[in-house]
Amino acid sequence: MNTSTLVTVLPHDELCPTGLRFEARPGRKLVDELLAHGVAIEHACEKVCACATCHVHLREGAEFLAGADDEEEDQLDDAWGIDAQSRLACCVRVKGPALVVELPKFSRNHARER
Repeated sequence: MNTSTLVTVLPHDELCPTGLRFEARPGRKLVDELLAHGVAIEHACEKVCACATCHVHLREGAEFLAGADDEEEDQLDDAWGIDAQSRLACCVRVKGPALVVELPKFSRNHARER
């Protein structure tokens, strides 16, 4: 039985130009899985939910995850371009059959040019 989660990262001009698919271990932080697979996502607070630099959009699969808590919601208020599918990768514990992740064009720390 395969218990891993298939993570699809949509193309991002700077961090993942061709997109990426990989198997992630359930229970691990999404930010750690992205970093382990070569996606250099920012994490200025060292992954403790104290900044919004690891902001991502979960385009599919969020229904399998625990919802954002108040601390994460507060930090998301400072992220660029949030929407209903916004989460902090340091707060997301990988779970479910699949996740589709979109990396924002901008982060809280700096603008990324196309």
